[in-house]
Amino acid sequence: MVNRLAARMRRALLAAGAAVAVLLPLQAAAQDKSIVMASTTSTEQSGLFAHLLPLFKKASGIDVKVVAQGTGQALDMGRRGDADVLFVHDQVAEQKFVADGFGIERRAVMYNDFVLVGPKSDSAGVRGKDVVEALKKLATAKAAFISRGDKSGTHAAELRYWKAAGIDAPADAVAGYKACGCGMGPALNIAASANAYLLTDRGTWLSFKNRADLGILVEGDKRLFNQYGVIVVNPAKHPHVKKAQAQAFADWVVSAEGQAAIASYRIDGEPLFFPNAGS
Repeated sequence: MVNRLAARMRRALLAAGAAVAVLLPLQAAAQDKSIVMASTTSTEQSGLFAHLLPLFKKASGIDVKVVAQGTGQALDMGRRGDADVLFVHDQVAEQKFVADGFGIERRAVMYNDFVLVGPKSDSAGVRGKDVVEALKKLATAKAAFISRGDKSGTHAAELRYWKAAGIDAPADAVAGYKACGCGMGPALNIAASANAYLLTDRGTWLSFKNRADLGILVEGDKRLFNQYGVIVVNPAKHPHVKKAQAQAFADWVVSAEGQAAIASYRIDGEPLFFPNAGS
């Protein structure tokens, strides 16, 4: 009786072991069909990825898990090997990332532009097409200005514009300046509730519903051009990176199919991003 019970237990354990041996490769294969993409909050909060990634999965079978944060933080994820591919918008920082060996290649994907939004009454009188002159006026008017303050691509662009306006440290020099350390959507919500000025990408602005009394005040300055790029993280730095799957995404998003998918994303008939792969 005892021997028969022991034999049954051995058979059950062997069967369980066999099941695990079959299951683990299947789980590994399933995991191989997913990648982690570190990207900006603007691509996520504008709704682009909700439109784009199901189309990529249909074409490739690969799931993309997005970690949306500022471009600086996304690049840091890539440096640590915590992402397989990056989709970001700070060209100088992206080129350094590749030059330092953390990325294989940077490829242009799409662009839109930044806009300066603020109260429609525009008490600071910034309305126009010159973002640098607008910031100079904001500094002297002591008007409320919300900065993302999160090392994002938008934050980096904002600091460049302040520097061009002769202000290297706006947090110290501009009375109404407040940094939220947050993504584009939350920063817009803060600006709307405080009736403050803010630099935002146009895509997130178009998808933003809680505008209160805010409107676009400065647009059309060529300095407001906002380029996005894609970079596969270098497996020479981090061997666990899923290079083949990450490269499949990078290739698809710059392909005719991926570029058409970007162009087709619109809100109220207005495009949020403009494909320009190869530029």
